[in-house]
Amino acid sequence: AVVSTQSTGDSYMSSTSPEKNAAAVLKDFDEQLQKYKYMELNLLQRKKRLRAQVPDIEKTLEIVKHMLKKKEEFQTHFMLSDQVHALATVPPTDKVFLWLGANVMLEYTIDEAIALLTKNLNSATVNADQLEDDLGYLSNQITTMEVNMARVYNWDFKRRKAAADK
Repeated sequence: AVVSTQSTGDSYMSSTSPEKNAAAVLKDFDEQLQKYKYMELNLLQRKKRLRAQVPDIEKTLEIVKHMLKKKEEFQTHFMLSDQVHALATVPPTDKVFLWLGANVMLEYTIDEAIALLTKNLNSATVNADQLEDDLGYLSNQITTMEVNMARVYNWDFKRRKAAADK
């Protein structure tokens, strides 16, 4: 069944208080739309951070697993800064130090480090997927709000035009 937007607009606008005109409704809708866009921006930033963390966690997990296999001294290059690397000799060890963030580094056994990194990798992946779902929902809400704003605007335009023709 096709519903007339005229009757839909009339029924919605008549359900609001008489002093609430189309401009006020559009203002409310615009405020809600801005809230949705703000939430979308925050979720996109979180998603970007999570997606950047996943390769770092994977790389660290790979290195720790390599250290578990290597029971002898080996040489490697490590990064001092973005463009500066140094050569290091790594003795056999059963402990590693992991950066946890906020300038915090803790010592773990290799098995504990693998468990922690695997848990963090799974958590980051799940959170990124959840953010993807949340972004999809927000996208639908934004589209719905934009369509509703257009309908109210068109309803008001037709109403004013009909009033001017009388």
